[in-house]
Amino acid sequence: MSLLPEARMVLHASGTWKLYVLTGYEPRDWLAYSFNCAEPVPTVPERMAVLAALGYEARGGAEWKWDATTGARRRMFAKIPVRPVADRSAATPWAGAA
Repeated sequence: MSLLPEARMVLHASGTWKLYVLTGYEPRDWLAYSFNCAEPVPTVPERMAVLAALGYEARGGAEWKWDATTGARRRMFAKIPVRPVADRSAATPWAGAA
């Protein structure tokens, strides 16, 4: 796995875009937010607003990059390295979070 923390936005099995902040190897510890839509794809400003609400920002001027999983069922996802900007204890997933 790449350097953590990292944010990833994926088209979830539910059919909606979800943003996760990967902070370790245990998914139950990740902050998550559901955009509650499949289209349109959430914009960069929308993604950055969610990250800010979760207490994170892009690390060192990084930009969102698209990637795909390996295997028979390839799934596209966007990712960006992030860093905390506030006390995480104050950041809670928004209404509609995963």
